[in-house]
Amino acid sequence: ADKIPDLHAEVRAGTGKGAARTARRNGDVPGIVYGGGADPLPIQINFNKLLTRLRKGQFMSTLFNLKVEGHDDVRVICRGIQRHVVKDLPTHIDLMRLKRTSRVKIFIPVEFLNEDTCPGLKKGGTLTVVRNEVELEVLAGDIPENIQLDLGAAEMGDTLNLSAITLPEGATSVIDRDIVIASIAEPRGVGADDEETVGVEGQTGPD
Repeated sequence: ADKIPDLHAEVRAGTGKGAARTARRNGDVPGIVYGGGADPLPIQINFNKLLTRLRKGQFMSTLFNLKVEGHDDVRVICRGIQRHVVKDLPTHIDLMRLKRTSRVKIFIPVEFLNEDTCPGLKKGGTLTVVRNEVELEVLAGDIPENIQLDLGAAEMGDTLNLSAITLPEGATSVIDRDIVIASIAEPRGVGADDEETVGVEGQTGPD
């Protein structure tokens, strides 16, 4: 939870279309913060900084620590982004306040442990990652930095599913099935080479 990224904003002077247009002319994206038992707060966020965040991906499922001068920091999640019809650039943003006890759906990175001792990899296999992050439903106050998949016993040809990961207490997968996270793929042609070798060794001859 200490790794929650900051999102900086300013209080927007006034509401309505006129104030929103003024914010955009000044290089900001107007927005609103609502929920959490408090009054809605009109804000504006620097356009370039917001665009940088959006291009990193998963913006809608990332929990942010919203910092607004004169207000207490609050955890928020984006619940809507309006975009320019032609340019596809952000023109308005809706943020929802979350309490520590709120449950939120968020993508959590997968950390792969013990690659250096993995039997399948040591024999020449390749780690094929199907998902490097998994969408979980967690408490806003207990968001894990990552979830860990142990490769210490994985053999060549093994498929490793979400069930191989111990999820943090209170966390559940959003997808209601045992999804594949990764596999240890055999090098191409290994199977055929092995069969040919066995065939040669099996020919003991008339001796």
